[in-house]
Amino acid sequence: MKKIMIVDDELHIRLLLKHTLEDIEEEGVLLLTADNGEDALETITKESPELVFLDVMMPGLNGFEVCGAVKHVMGMKEVYIVMLTAKGQVFDKRRGMDVGADVYITKPFNPDEILKMTREILEI
Repeated sequence: MKKIMIVDDELHIRLLLKHTLEDIEEEGVLLLTADNGEDALETITKESPELVFLDVMMPGLNGFEVCGAVKHVMGMKEVYIVMLTAKGQVFDKRRGMDVGADVYITKPFNPDEILKMTREILEI
């Protein structure tokens, strides 16, 4: 079973992404969520999701720290990380890519594009 993880400290963003991806969930994909970086790292380690939608600004560990830990410390390069954040400066995008993000998208995002991208990444 393929797994997608949604990591955002804002409930409405987690719900919007879950709603956006509910059709994929019906195709046998498991959706996991976390509202902070520490829980995200624990779940990623335990569940090894294929795809992670990761916010940057969160209490505790931020998204840059989580991404760097997953890709460089834990060596989980196969985990596809989409940074989905309000931080849209060139510096922020560069930092996201430097820590290992596969894609960097700024909020607000287009749910149809998220669904299309998810299908392409997971090949479904």
